[in-house]
Amino acid sequence: MLPSTRAFLERHAAEHPVAAAEPAATAGPAAAAAPSGTVPNVVGVHLLLERDGQVLLGLRHPDSAYAGGSWHVLAGHCEAESATACLLREAYEEAGLVIDPAGVELVHTVHLRERPADPPRIQLFFRARRWEGTPRLREPDKCAAWQWWNAEELPEPIVPYARAAIEGVRAGRVYTELGWGR
Repeated sequence: MLPSTRAFLERHAAEHPVAAAEPAATAGPAAAAAPSGTVPNVVGVHLLLERDGQVLLGLRHPDSAYAGGSWHVLAGHCEAESATACLLREAYEEAGLVIDPAGVELVHTVHLRERPADPPRIQLFFRARRWEGTPRLREPDKCAAWQWWNAEELPEPIVPYARAAIEGVRAGRVYTELGWGR
């Protein structure tokens, strides 16, 4: 974890302490239910691959349910697995890349709500320092092309939160909020 990320998390924890745990007598299935009004957040993981000042982006298939025809980093949703396990799985499934988990670090988080009716999303961006393979199309119904782009001249159209994260990483920021009405 980047030292700046750790510092951010420690500051946040100090400013927002966790409430004391409930007594053990209330433990059980009913205690696991979310409080009224709680809205779960969808967790997405994203792979930021960089080489020689360029980032790897995929052109989403025009018929894709999300952002068809736009450029995006390799990404997926956690499926009852850790974020890093999801990242490794998605990298292989989507592009045939084998990621070294020892070389993975969390570099940016985007908390996003694209539309008021959409569930909120936590988008975790990981940088991989080491990987094996050359990106290839393994899910052509989702991605039409992989291409390396100059990080200072990103293509259009690009998924807006992906642009915000890439620019945030380049500026040394670890967190971005989008779509919360501010």
